[in-house]
Amino acid sequence: MVMKKILIALVSFFGLSILLFGGIGLFQGAMTRTTLHIVSGSENKALEPLVRDWGESNRADVHFTYMGSVDIARELSKGSATEFDAVWPANSLWIELGDTEKVVKHDRSVLRSPVVLGLRRSIAQDLGWIGRDDITIQDIHTAAEQGQFRLSMTSATQSNSGASAFFGFLYALAGNPDLLTMEHLKDEALLDQVRDLLGQVDRSSGSSGWLADALVDNPNAFDAMFNYEALVIEANQRLSASGQEPLYVIYPANGLSVADSPLGFIAKGDADKEAKFLELQNYLSQPAPQDHLMSLGRRAGLLGVDASNADKTVWNPDWGIDLNRAIAPIPTPNSDVIGEALRLYQTELRKPSFTVWALDVSGSMGGQPIEELKGAMRLLLDPDAAAVNLLQASSRDITVILPFNHDAGQPIILTGGDKVEATQALNFVNNLQADGGTDVYFAIYKAFELMKPYHEDGTLFDYLPAVVAMTDGASAPDNREPVLNYMRKSPYAGDIPIHTIAFGEADEAQLQELANISVGRLFHAGSDLAKSLRNAKGYN
Repeated sequence: MVMKKILIALVSFFGLSILLFGGIGLFQGAMTRTTLHIVSGSENKALEPLVRDWGESNRADVHFTYMGSVDIARELSKGSATEFDAVWPANSLWIELGDTEKVVKHDRSVLRSPVVLGLRRSIAQDLGWIGRDDITIQDIHTAAEQGQFRLSMTSATQSNSGASAFFGFLYALAGNPDLLTMEHLKDEALLDQVRDLLGQVDRSSGSSGWLADALVDNPNAFDAMFNYEALVIEANQRLSASGQEPLYVIYPANGLSVADSPLGFIAKGDADKEAKFLELQNYLSQPAPQDHLMSLGRRAGLLGVDASNADKTVWNPDWGIDLNRAIAPIPTPNSDVIGEALRLYQTELRKPSFTVWALDVSGSMGGQPIEELKGAMRLLLDPDAAAVNLLQASSRDITVILPFNHDAGQPIILTGGDKVEATQALNFVNNLQADGGTDVYFAIYKAFELMKPYHEDGTLFDYLPAVVAMTDGASAPDNREPVLNYMRKSPYAGDIPIHTIAFGEADEAQLQELANISVGRLFHAGSDLAKSLRNAKGYN
């Protein structure tokens, strides 16, 4: 009897243990979370909260890392060695270009945004373009060439909106072929037309979002931009809220590109991540998320959508927004054609740049900082290294290296992409020594003076001129006001953007002021000076 009670107690104990620990196991299983690392284009930042909210409700930790289009393509070229689980670029062409090992699967468009011309409404009115759907790339080219408006767009090798516009130009001027081929890229007559159209660009940048913000914040400096329809809508909402003139959307009748925003899984053999990714992808195709995307100015589902219930504060027909319009986007070329077209853009077709690099070599740059600067400049000046990031010089570029401390040093000038001159410039940079104080203002004045002869002979704005000023410390303020006055009174200096790079202990307020008054951009170098220099180069 005693033995029976002992056995019953043991069975009860082990049964309770099984239930207890089994319950813990089930609880732990219910609490298991999947992590998804997504590499994305910056245009998806507005969508990140939507995805994060989904993750919180579906046991997923979703992390976004934002990269430029070229960097996304380079990341995909690593194949399964990449640290990311999914890719979300603005356009399928970057997957086509970068996914050489074919690791991306399940890629599907989440939303779409045509790349359009946003033009000051009054200018569109004067041109007779209001309400028309037959305006071609050729019409836009002619009007810009005649000085009807100042045209801006992002760099085709650094930003998807610029690449999309560029491929639209190629298709339109090639006569709308079924597919762009290598033979088209060998057609000198076609390349001349594209070169001339790109020559009308008045302002460039490496970011679609920055370009839209710059237009809103500096209405006197911009008339028109090629950009995503969604960003034109966002710009118009801000322009209207501040009482400024909105942009009017022109959908080119030919060569219309569409950012199809594909979300794809990077296959590395993790079935759990893949299943969770497919849950996310399915969620984004549901009515509620799609309605949310529409509220943000993104076209969800098909390109032609029902406009009857569209929010007119977003999809405003007075801005030229046409949801009912049938849109036939250009097809994505093969990867070899994409690569060659972008190489031609960078080396032969884009408007040439005139860049003065004002580089701080003051005493505080001694040791590791100046070595980092030399290494970063090698990545830009060495043609092979620059080509990796599609930043190589064109045959028509002018590049000036201007070292400075409390004074401005002797500059070295490179014309075109000549390898002998590039080697000389590399030797020049390698021999730089750190010494003295810091006066970034005087360096900028000297940069303007170096450009002055080109203004005097009428050729300065045949280029995209820019000053890139990098410094690691607070500048002596004595020359601040004289330089600002020079910019106000000069017939040319005020139209030259100053892109500033803050490194080390730089006074960011000083650099932000210079960027703001010139419609330039401040870059924060942090621990990666080379990346900041590359990013700045992408702006002209």
